[in-house]
Parts: sequence; structure tokens; C-alpha cells
Amino acid sequence: MASATLETQVNHYTASPSSSHGSRTPSLHQPEMSRRSSMSAGHPHSFKQVDTTQIGKERPGHQRSLTGSYFPSQKGEIVEMPGEWPIGDELTWREGKKAMEIDKENPQDVANTIVRHVNTSLGRQVYNVDEVAAYQATALSVRDQLLDYHTAKSPKRIYYLSIEWLIGRSLDNAVLNLGMRNVYEEANRRLGFNFEDLLNEERDAGLGNGGLGRLAACYIDSMATLNLPGWGYGLRYNYGIFKQLISNSGEQLEAPDPWLDRENPWEIARLDVTYPIRFYGRVDSIPNSDRAVWSGGMECLAEAYDTPIPGYGTKNCANIRLWSAKPVQGFDLNSFNAGNYEASVAASSEVENITRVLYPNDNMYAGKKLRMMQQYLWVSASLQDILRRFSKLDLSWTELPDYVCIQMNDTHPTLAIPELMRILIDEEKLDYNTAWKITQKVFAYTNHTVLPEALERWQLDLIEELLPRHLQIIYRINFEFLGLVAKRWPGDMDRIRRMSIIEEGSPKYVRMAYLAIVSSFKRLCRV
Repeated sequence: MASATLETQVNHYTASPSSSHGSRTPSLHQPEMSRRSSMSAGHPHSFKQVDTTQIGKERPGHQRSLTGSYFPSQKGEIVEMPGEWPIGDELTWREGKKAMEIDKENPQDVANTIVRHVNTSLGRQVYNVDEVAAYQATALSVRDQLLDYHTAKSPKRIYYLSIEWLIGRSLDNAVLNLGMRNVYEEANRRLGFNFEDLLNEERDAGLGNGGLGRLAACYIDSMATLNLPGWGYGLRYNYGIFKQLISNSGEQLEAPDPWLDRENPWEIARLDVTYPIRFYGRVDSIPNSDRAVWSGGMECLAEAYDTPIPGYGTKNCANIRLWSAKPVQGFDLNSFNAGNYEASVAASSEVENITRVLYPNDNMYAGKKLRMMQQYLWVSASLQDILRRFSKLDLSWTELPDYVCIQMNDTHPTLAIPELMRILIDEEKLDYNTAWKITQKVFAYTNHTVLPEALERWQLDLIEELLPRHLQIIYRINFEFLGLVAKRWPGDMDRIRRMSIIEEGSPKYVRMAYLAIVSSFKRLCRV
């Protein structure tokens, strides 16, 4: 953008200090197409009509579980209590739960749980139990003990967003933290298995590959050990990053890592926890309001899978909730009956590609688009889940920072910032300034390296195509921020260019690290 345009904006600020508080979407770094009251992203799924049913639409919830709901206590703390018993006879349920309790120091009791899982969970008999089956049954037995432990309750929860979770193998860590390793070794010895051999049957979780994922895993383990109320959010990759093979000539070969081919005994499928995710579409502004309606485009679902993370020497268990992309309608029967077999599953394949691998190749436009879809599905589902939990407290949205802190691990989850703004403004009907104050008090950001892949820049056209409403919000954030810069350093156009969230050029880029720093209450950046 020419410097004259920037100077015009700076003069606008110095002449009218209150101009940044209007409800109209600002125009700084914003092409004419994005400023129109009706904007189409040019995708074949775009609609021409405003879907008025989306205005003020509540986010869908999920069925209430037997763990009950959260209620504020008289001391201001959050406790989890069942309230009215949800279904059936309470005594019958509690007696059933009591019947599952074991003496955790008795190897025979532990062995009984392993045998039960061999027979009921795996559907096997003693005559066809190998080490793989013994590992799976043992892991399920350990998981039973973890499910009795609960995340510590507190007025404020920490939510850690990380694209990687390098948690490694869970069995050895879990029995050690539970203080039950010797008991499980003896129980398996009585059943005819060497516990060390079973440990080798576990596959490494394909959720991370480097220091970023290991750091996240260490943080969640530490929070559980220190009885801090921490949750992690990530993605459930079907094939991890890749499986490294070496050819006869010494060259590296990359193959899929099918770590989920065998059922993962550590994850709990939460089929009752799903959230809608939208891509593409059009944006229609609502007159005399900061709000807009984002409609049309493509919609898919994010489905939750939970992995309990036990603390060491404490009856506290943190949780990593991973999201898997699912189609709204997975199979087109009409296309199949018409002989269009590939078309019948095309939509399903397109959606499921979102969570197939960690870090899809982004050397091509399709790869960049897939990676952005991956990151947005992750942060959108996580925020919907966090806000659903908070909304049960029946408090004002201005109190959200008193109960929620979201830590962004590098720039990958930065789209959570405009997503929270979108939810607060468009769905919860808050004005821009109120939503912005809340957002700045909720997010914290840390980057761990200055390597280019850790300081992401997203092409502006790509954001406009996939997430048109979010681009409008990013424009507004940048507009307000540069207004503050112009007031503090009048006439310094070079500084404005350097500090702008939008990087000028051809093409233009959104600097995600800048967006994270501007929008967070705490930033730890390595330089």
C-alpha cells in the first residue's frame, strides 16, 4: 500500500482521537471487496441470501454426562456436583460403581481387571492371548484407575493450545505416576507375561515430533503433578508426521505412521462432544452494529477424543482433548446409487484430510490451505468447548478472564484470537471494544524460536478465501493498533510499516506472531 494511504490514516488519528471507537469496519489495509456489506469468498458453496437463522444462534451443546455440571460455590470456587441424578436409580448406579473398585495394592485384584478386559473389551480367551492383547488389556486396566481421578477444580483453568503433543508411551509413565508399577509387574507375571515385554508393544503416539511437543507434554504432566487445573488441546492425527525408513543406498524414505491401526487404549472417544466448523462462505454485516453473519461455505464437525494424563504421586489427572475432523454427511447414497462411487465419498475424504497428518506439506497452495484448515478446526473447536464450559456458570462474559487463561504455544493457534472475537461479537452480541478487552485478558503467548516455520505468515488471500469474517476482524485489530502506534510516534511511517500486523507487498501477508503479541496479556518471546 502506498505511503500516502498510510499517512492519510495517521492524520485521521491525530485529528480525531475518538475515531477508533466507531462500529464501522475500518479500511486500513483492507481491499474494497472486504469492506462491502456483503462479501463472497468466491467459493462454489457461497450463498446469495442472508441466513437469518444464524443471527444470535446458540452453539449446540452435548448430552450431560454422569459427572454432572459445574456450579459456583459460596466461596467463589468451582466445584463439580451432580445436582439432580440424571437417569435411573442413583443407588443402583453407585453400587455398580462400587463393585468396580479394587484393592490397588493387591496383585490378584489387578490381575482380575486385566482378565476382565481380555474377555470383555478385547473379546478373547486365554487360548489366544498374545503380548499385544496383554498390553491392551493392561493399558485398559490402568486407564480404569485414571478415570477415578479428577482434574483439580479452581476458579481459573489453564488451557494449553499446542499443535504438537510428544507424550511418548503412556503405560510406563502411568503405572509409575500411580505408584502401581510393582503391582502390575506381579499381576502380569501371574498371568504369564513379562511386563517389560508389554511396554515394547506400545506405539509412540503420533502427535508430535520435536521440542515443541515435548515441552507441551512436560507442561501438562507438571500441571497434573502440581494439582493445577490444566487442560491441553490438540489434533488427533491419523498418521502422525511420517515413519522414517532408510533405503539400501542410505537415503531417507518417508512412509505413513499408522499408529492408530491398533486401537489406542488410552483415548476415550467423546462422541457426545462435537462442534460445527465452517470454512469459505460469505459475510453480511448487520447495520449499526459491530456484528456480522458468516454463512454458507463448507461445514464439518470436530469430534473429541480425551487422553488422561496422571500426575505423579497425586490423585489428580489432567486431560488432553484432541480433535478429529468428521464430515457432516459422510456418505452420499444418491451418488453411489447413480454409479458415482468416487463422488459418494469425496466430501468425506476432503474433510478427513484435515487431521490425517501433522504438518502437511505446504510447498504448494493446496498444502497451505490444508494447514490453515487444520489450525482453524483445532482452535475453533477448542474455544467452543472452553466457552461452553464457562457458559454453564451463568456469569457475565466480562468475567471470562477470571475463569479462563489460554496459553498459545507458538504461532500455530493464533487464529484463536479472531475466533474468540467473532464468537463474542457475532454470537454473544458484545460490542467490539468489550470483546477486545476480554480477549486481551484471556490469551498468553510464547514463542520458542525465531525460525521462519515458528513465526508463521499467512497469505492474506488465503485467509480471505477460507475465513472471510476472521480477516475482517484482523483488519480491525490492526487498524486500532496502528492508531496507537501513530499517536505514540507521530509521523514515523517506517515504524508503522514495521509494526503492522499486515505485511505489505505482493502478495500481502498476516504476521501471526505480531497478532499474538498485540492480543495477549503476557508474551514470552525468544529473540
